[in-house]
Amino acid sequence: MSRPLTVLVTGGAGYVGSFTVRALQEAGHEVVVFDNLRQGHRAAVQAPLVVGELVDREAVFACFRRWRFDAVLHLAAYTSVRESVIDPNKYVVHNVGGAIVLLEACLAYGVPHVVFSSTSEVYGEARYLPLDEEHPTEPANPYGASKLQVEQYLRWYDAAYGLRSISLRYFNAAGAALDGSMGEDHRPEEHLIPNAIRGALGLQPFRLTSPLVETPDGTTIRDYVHVLDLAEAHLLALEALRRGHHTDVINLGSGVGYSTRQIVELVQEITGVRFPIERGEPRPGEPPVKYASYAKAARVLGWRPRYGIEEIIASAVAWHSRFPHGYPD
Repeated sequence: MSRPLTVLVTGGAGYVGSFTVRALQEAGHEVVVFDNLRQGHRAAVQAPLVVGELVDREAVFACFRRWRFDAVLHLAAYTSVRESVIDPNKYVVHNVGGAIVLLEACLAYGVPHVVFSSTSEVYGEARYLPLDEEHPTEPANPYGASKLQVEQYLRWYDAAYGLRSISLRYFNAAGAALDGSMGEDHRPEEHLIPNAIRGALGLQPFRLTSPLVETPDGTTIRDYVHVLDLAEAHLLALEALRRGHHTDVINLGSGVGYSTRQIVELVQEITGVRFPIERGEPRPGEPPVKYASYAKAARVLGWRPRYGIEEIIASAVAWHSRFPHGYPD
């Protein structure tokens, strides 16, 4: 491996961020976390933590003055599709505006590489499947649009200033540490797998929020990728940039789609609990079917998913069973 780096991870107290921080540390890198703790958790971080907002230019620049970063992994963002439809301005101000402040700091302090946490929401409704990186980008909600805007700015910043980046378009992050020590803890939680598990454990009623769509069972189909696989991909993307790879976008998914109903049935099977299913308010801005081609990730990064859907759900069950109320903060 190349020499150890000092890496800033924005959003490093969040779900994917905290796993990425741990992976970086296990690879021998020094990590600093910048997070506002609105969605992240102090208990998920075992690294120096700067609490602040990316839109606060002085706080961001003070962080860059204190440490000399070799690279930035930018995972901080508001990520709720539902909320973005209700309050799009929040997503422009923080997701786009915060990224611009961060990129300004990278230029000012000579940081050469950025790995950006993007999303499959940039694609919108699928014109063909599986979705590859050449698919048109027509986001169906402001969250996806905010991520796509940052991707475009990253291309422009490379062309103008030579700041190289890889944008990782996640499909549905899921799962937990295999020993149940780390996991997903959003408040409120909008994601299917943790909500179904919480229903099975009797922690809350389970409400089906998938809109009625034209799929075989009438529920949305999504591609679930283990958070451990996503964390590994960030390290591989960073190494690719260090080898000289150009600014790029890369999908991260399993290549397989599961319907909402199939996921609920798998949770019931793995937990052994046939919990009741209530009808909730359908989530707005949801395309009916999405699953990825990860051929480019395999070719460019040498990455492929290691964990299947049963392992994803089993690890999440272990986390929620061990920490039914999430992190202790």
